[in-house]
Amino acid sequence: MAATSDGHRRFYVTTPIYYVNDKPHIGHTYTTTAADAVARYHRMRGDEVLFVTGTDEHAQKVVRAAQAAGLDPQAFADRVMTSFLDAWDRMHISYDRFIRTTEAEHKQVVAEVFRRLLESGDIYKDHYAGWYCVPCETYFAEDALNEGSLCPDCGREVEQLTEEAYFFKASAYGNELMREIEANPERIQPDSRRNEVLSFIRQGLQDTCVTRANQGWGVPVPGDQEHVIYVWFDALINYLSAAGWSLDEEQFARTWPPSLQLMGKDILTRFHGSLWLAMLMALGIELPQMLFAHGWWVTAGGEKISKSRGNVIDPWAEVELLVEESGCTTDVAVDAVRYYMFREVTFGLDGAFSSDGLLARFNADLANDLGNLLNRTLPLVERFLDGTIDQPGPGAGELPEQIARAVARTETSFQTLDMRGMLEGIWELLAAANKFVDERAPWDLFKQGKKVELLAVLYDVVDAIRVTALMIAPVMPVVAEEIWRQIGLEAMAVPMSWDDCQPGKLPAGAQVRRGRPIFPRIDLERVRQRAAAKLQQEKTEEEEAQKMISYDDFMKVDLRIAKVLDADPVEGADKLLKLVVDAGEEEPRQVVAGLAQEFSPRELIGETVVLVANLEPATIRGVQSQGMILAAGGEKPLALIVPDRDVEPGERVR
Repeated sequence: MAATSDGHRRFYVTTPIYYVNDKPHIGHTYTTTAADAVARYHRMRGDEVLFVTGTDEHAQKVVRAAQAAGLDPQAFADRVMTSFLDAWDRMHISYDRFIRTTEAEHKQVVAEVFRRLLESGDIYKDHYAGWYCVPCETYFAEDALNEGSLCPDCGREVEQLTEEAYFFKASAYGNELMREIEANPERIQPDSRRNEVLSFIRQGLQDTCVTRANQGWGVPVPGDQEHVIYVWFDALINYLSAAGWSLDEEQFARTWPPSLQLMGKDILTRFHGSLWLAMLMALGIELPQMLFAHGWWVTAGGEKISKSRGNVIDPWAEVELLVEESGCTTDVAVDAVRYYMFREVTFGLDGAFSSDGLLARFNADLANDLGNLLNRTLPLVERFLDGTIDQPGPGAGELPEQIARAVARTETSFQTLDMRGMLEGIWELLAAANKFVDERAPWDLFKQGKKVELLAVLYDVVDAIRVTALMIAPVMPVVAEEIWRQIGLEAMAVPMSWDDCQPGKLPAGAQVRRGRPIFPRIDLERVRQRAAAKLQQEKTEEEEAQKMISYDDFMKVDLRIAKVLDADPVEGADKLLKLVVDAGEEEPRQVVAGLAQEFSPRELIGETVVLVANLEPATIRGVQSQGMILAAGGEKPLALIVPDRDVEPGERVR
């Protein structure tokens, strides 16, 4: 991370810009929250931060979604884009720049990139013949498709395209790009993703089709209005637009290169790790310092969570669940979801997201550990010190060492994006602080009149809480601010600065302001019982639904009037009769009916009955049956179903 001319460090972090034809789900939220946490950390260090996210609006699927909604694409993009702005506001995302690919300045930058690469010969005109997946906005060679000409990424049908198009000469940069990545392994992280990118490049980068026929949506090719620029080529350039490339060279020099570009693993290899870096090489622009691709959230069964699979998790629904079950505030619930995402799984790997896991983490980590330390310590300060720590204590044990260790681990973890390790280090400090309270027993020190030692013990514990608030602030900003208020530092106008993540910097005179518990405990047994009851209700409703048949299903049943021509008992069966019936067909048919308990063969001969004529033939007690006679009754027949007037055999019953 480079220093600016005034001595401050600069940090430029980006997320991908997201398609606007759906609202943000847990995958979008995961990437953007990670970027937010890193940006907040660097702001707390005093760094000059540019955090960019936004919406990618020139996709063909946006056009189709707009048509389905009865809107033109721009109106549709304007409307749906607000769902991202609203979601990021509610999820405490502190972006500096929200960029849209429909912005005039961005279009200007895209056109300038295209013009320069066309002029240098890195873009050329040819014909494209191949396959295109509209949902993925990706071109595929035929041998890359799944069986049945299906997209290898999303599994949906691809479209065959044959059109004049422009191509980016990515093949010219494969060897150079491979050498660059091998020489700078930190450029693509984690290691497993870098290996995937290198393997992809070694297979030989192919020239990339970077335009489509102009259908009225997209950035037109400079000087050729028949074509618009391919959405991925367009979208990747947003990182340059946000930094001011070709718009504000002073800003660009101050901002570029990106310190960190965050994305899901599915858009690293083919796009960010190869096409994007090759584009920058062709332009002679310095490469980003780090591309980091995180894993996917999966279901408990290991299936990727995605809209196409219909198993998307709405992070706001999880927030509402926490509020309902715990009674915490909405802002605290948001921070708890943010915490869960980074504590539950190593950042970079796939992980299973579950509501049960979220509730369990809330209780075990937030209510039991962090909440418990706060809720037991502040009353002790109020009771034994009149709510105020008048002066810094001399230190009473090992907590300052634990604080220093947690801070060092947190700083290292933010550099390597070990988000889980960072939180684990903080929670080790909380465990040590809770243990410290138990072992030092301030209530006993008070009884024994050991005022100096009591002050030292409570000072160290509140100091540990203070540093904990600073360290968790990037992930849980609202919770950190509430802790800051409760330990009296907001009232003293003490800023939340990373420089103060040191033991012994709790100022004298802090007046604790205990409020309601931040993390009320959840009754998990009650939650489980309610979930079990809901599951049973759903099962009952499903069973009831299965008993119902549709009108179309009923119409498949062929009911006909039939006349009984002959009837005989079935040998060895007390309940069965063998009937021969006329159903209006060329030949009579034989039916085995369970009517013998109430009807004799003699009284049935000549009777008009209702026959299920399209029932699959069966052999019953060695006798073939070609239908079923309808009768009222459960265990035994009570009455035959017969017409109330004369009807010819073979007439349909409806």
